[in-house]
Amino acid sequence: MRADSANYRCWILRCAVLIGAVVILAAAQPAHAQSDPLPSWNDGANKKAIVDFVARVTKEGGPDFVPSEAHIATFDNDGTLWVEQPMYVQLAFALARVKELAPKHPERKTTQPFKGVLEGDLKAVAATGEKGLMQIIAATHAGMTTAEFEKTASDWLATAKHPKLDRL
Repeated sequence: MRADSANYRCWILRCAVLIGAVVILAAAQPAHAQSDPLPSWNDGANKKAIVDFVARVTKEGGPDFVPSEAHIATFDNDGTLWVEQPMYVQLAFALARVKELAPKHPERKTTQPFKGVLEGDLKAVAATGEKGLMQIIAATHAGMTTAEFEKTASDWLATAKHPKLDRL
């Protein structure tokens, strides 16, 4: 083995140790508090109301204090949590399930709202209104345990593609 080759390996090892030490030290530094609790929100009445509310209910000893074990989180379907265009993911899942289950239910080929789903006629599906939507949900979500539903949904999510973007 040549001396310069051994020196190079030693230098690489020292650099790796130094980089590792820097990474460990950086990770050990305390996190700095964020000055704006909702940095992606525009300043305004809604943001102020939310921040003020959270401050009131989390201040121990305050008149509006809520203990942490009583905290709940609620989210609105405003598009920040999942795709809503051209349709909600849950609807896309239900429509895909209608197609997947079609061989087991040939009678659905001639019955709305299933006929519309199978033919790709979303206007016909929409014309069935809330009743039709509930029929689709009942037909595609019933008859499974929670674990079976979770697996079915997970398997679908692993392969489903956005209808316009053609991405998972």
